[in-house]
Amino acid sequence: MNVPANLSAADLDALRLEVAGLVVEALNLDLTPAAIPADDPLFGEGLGLDSIDILEVALVVSKRFGFQLRADNEDNVNIFRSLRSLTEYIAAHRTK
Repeated sequence: MNVPANLSAADLDALRLEVAGLVVEALNLDLTPAAIPADDPLFGEGLGLDSIDILEVALVVSKRFGFQLRADNEDNVNIFRSLRSLTEYIAAHRTK
């Protein structure tokens, strides 16, 4: 993902924590946003999300950041690979 050059590491960390908070809230997870490791898989062995969970996350992310995460995007496997990859995608595509 191409993260905007004007986004500092601290800004990206803050955005990652904000995205983790959205995931926790949307899925009513019993953990804190900071407890989600940035590079662990969101699917399967990592956070254990399934395709329905990802749709819910896509909905709240789209609403919050002003762009559409589409179910038919060929890059979804890479976008939702980890919290870090999702955050970097958001940083590159957000309009809000």
